Amino acid sequence: MIRNRVFGPAVWLLLIIISVIGCGQNKAPLGPFQPEIVNLQDSFQFQATALKNVSVAEIYNWQNSGTTANIDQSCAITNGIAAISILDGNGAQVYSGDLTTNGSFTSAVGVAGTWHISVDISSVYGTMNFRVQKP
Repeated sequence: MIRNRVFGPAVWLLLIIISVIGCGQNKAPLGPFQPEIVNLQDSFQFQATALKNVSVAEIYNWQNSGTTANIDQSCAITNGIAAISILDGNGAQVYSGDLTTNGSFTSAVGVAGTWHISVDISSVYGTMNFRVQKP
């Protein structure tokens, strides 16, 4: 005769922990891809080469003494999704763009101070290169 067994609390806790760990997002760090990040007042530059299936979300604090920014995007992304979002010193979004689109862009007018540059990439292959500067 087979009886149904009810797991005790310790077994359930162990199963939950294993489930959470197993479902965690795999994030490939940028380290192996020669990242070059230069974060100076009024000038921010980001470059990563030979990305292979990289998924990362990073936020960089950047000091902008101006009220706008020029954004230059020059990426060679062959697969995946890559986006940039910029918030001004008050936290208002002044720019959002797809990093697979190359070109020069200008942010909306914002407030000087600590701006936040958010880079979100998912399953990206290729090279990323962009610059954000005070005009």
